[in-house]
Amino acid sequence: MPTAINAAVAQQTAAGSVPSATISTTAEGAGGGTGGIYSAIISRNQPIIRVKEKTYEELHKKCLEKNILYEDPDFPPNESSLFYSQKIPIKFEWKRPREICENPRFIIGGANRTDICQGELGDCWFLAAIACLTLNKKLLCRVIPHDQSFIQNYAGIFHFQFWRYGDWVDVVIDDCLPTYNNQLVFTKSSQRNEFWSALLEKAYAKLHGSYEALKGGNTTEAMEDFTGGVTEFYEIKDAPKDIYKIMKHAIDRGSLMASSIDTIVPMQYETRMSCGLVKGHAYSVTAVEETTFKGEKIRLVRLRNPWGQVEWNGPWSDKSEEWNFMNEEEKIRLQHKIVEDGEFWISFEDFMRHFTKLEICNLTPDTLEASKLQTWTVSVNEGRWVRGCSAGGCRNYPDTFWTNPQYRLKLLEEDDDPEDEEVICSFLVALMQKNRRKERKLGANLYTIGFAIYEVPKEMHGTKYHLQKDFFLYNASKARSKTYINMREISERFRLPPSEYVVIPSTYEPHQEGEFILRVFSEKRSLSEEVENMIEAERPSRSSAKAHERSEEEQQFRNIFRQIAGDDMEINAEELRNVLNNVVKKHKDLKTEGFELESCRSMIALMDTDGSGKINFDEFRHLWEKIKSWQKIFKRYDTDHSGTINSYEMRNAVNDAGFRLNNQLYDIITMRYADKNMNIDFDSFICCFVRLDAMFRAFHAFDKDGDGIIKLNVLEWLQLTMYA
Repeated sequence: MPTAINAAVAQQTAAGSVPSATISTTAEGAGGGTGGIYSAIISRNQPIIRVKEKTYEELHKKCLEKNILYEDPDFPPNESSLFYSQKIPIKFEWKRPREICENPRFIIGGANRTDICQGELGDCWFLAAIACLTLNKKLLCRVIPHDQSFIQNYAGIFHFQFWRYGDWVDVVIDDCLPTYNNQLVFTKSSQRNEFWSALLEKAYAKLHGSYEALKGGNTTEAMEDFTGGVTEFYEIKDAPKDIYKIMKHAIDRGSLMASSIDTIVPMQYETRMSCGLVKGHAYSVTAVEETTFKGEKIRLVRLRNPWGQVEWNGPWSDKSEEWNFMNEEEKIRLQHKIVEDGEFWISFEDFMRHFTKLEICNLTPDTLEASKLQTWTVSVNEGRWVRGCSAGGCRNYPDTFWTNPQYRLKLLEEDDDPEDEEVICSFLVALMQKNRRKERKLGANLYTIGFAIYEVPKEMHGTKYHLQKDFFLYNASKARSKTYINMREISERFRLPPSEYVVIPSTYEPHQEGEFILRVFSEKRSLSEEVENMIEAERPSRSSAKAHERSEEEQQFRNIFRQIAGDDMEINAEELRNVLNNVVKKHKDLKTEGFELESCRSMIALMDTDGSGKINFDEFRHLWEKIKSWQKIFKRYDTDHSGTINSYEMRNAVNDAGFRLNNQLYDIITMRYADKNMNIDFDSFICCFVRLDAMFRAFHAFDKDGDGIIKLNVLEWLQLTMYA
């Protein structure tokens, strides 16, 4: 049974940690609303076209032409950009670098890790990632475009690039920075007139909505936003035996790496120990080396404290006696310096003894254990969990687990490892929840997430069928994430035989709504795609009227209909409501307060062939046949006879009624017809099916050539949508 674990937050800083490893038992998504259902039916999910924002180059050029300094309207120099949950007792002044010091520079002598000194914000996790980034110059230039200056073509505008859920985005800012007593309040460089790190922090704060949004986090989060890479996470006490080799390979390949020490007391943040290390604090791993000491090989790890000060004071620290036994050449190779800059060496044994977490962000998910670089293929799928429809929770909730989004994974080619006797495919699955940090000010926290992998039965290979509840009741998963955990991303390596599988990403608890991105990396060719049904409806032939001519119900209907309809034997929506509610009352086993007028208007629209706004007896009888069949489906799923069905069952009910929809449409049905408790009553149930039936009939009427595409002018579109 899956268990939920709170992420250890030695990486999470003074603002917003939670206890580590505590057992406590993801404008970017698909659209919803009415327009969503029509675009899905009419145009088969054509992509949304978004208006392109002005680029950095366009804004920069405009400022130069007008001889003005850029002011960012989306991230203004006021309190809204600073905090959302607190008021500061002092007033910060926003100043441009030219107002803070003489001769400001963007970068002096290259961007390096000593340029980063933490300010009054608990974002050491972010700064530790920047320090790692400075070790990879190619990546650094991607994140921090170096063609920026306070001298040439200066216009008070700068830009930085971050990887954001599958895409690289360019974040444009002005250079107004918060100060107090003419000193930068947040991140600063060790050199007073260097500003790249402060501006990078501002751009990252803008990306998340405010500076406060950066308080507390995991270093992996920023590492991935700098690289688009994928992170592996190690509990040091459970680390593999060759963890030193893994770390060495990671450094050699340019992977970003950070480590931290858990706090034992939940609310005890960033506590300095007697050895100089700080609990609840993230450090960058900047080097992993071997050296000879007194004739024996010794392994060393170099770390950096983002504060730019407070260092380890044990063996191999800056001033320790071990360095007295090293020759100058070796000291130079290891870049040994006696300076309070936050960077220090520590023996690998002491590192393993004191630190509890290790995070490695691989630029590509190359196997760190291997000696040669490997190329992996990657597939990216975006999805969302919708409460009441596709937010099914983990396998502990069998009634809803099957409703989660499902992704087919086809492992097509086995690995090339000659030593492996089995036919095996290696791959990595990474599940990332989206926008939770940005939505903190709305009360959002990280969900506890994970995933399971099942093998698809051979007879279903090649199909796009959403696996149903019974499949998961009688089939065990072939692989799964080790745990469910409240981190932005959870990733896991797997080795399975070539076959077709389904990956089920989920939150631990059901009903939790959010967006996510699912990435699958594989050594060999593979395919990964969301299971999406074809949008279609069965088209049953009309039942013969003669089969019902003599039935008691038929005669009963005719009498009621004649009484209400009058001589013209046609009824409008109000009259239809009276007829139906009279009939429904006779079904004592159906708990309902009857039909709403709006539902009856939709029914008239469904059956009204001549546009009169009324229906005759034959049309009514045909409508009642449909309602009767839908009523049987409703009773089947209303197992507790409450007069409602759970919205998660709607997927099966819609299927039983002969409609095949995709996940987006199921989401829309839930949003449109379910109540706040995610239940659908009989009236809403029938209204939904009437609308589906009407829209499919209308579509087929316009789709003359049957190619699944129709063309409407504005009048036809309005006639269709307004009446239905």
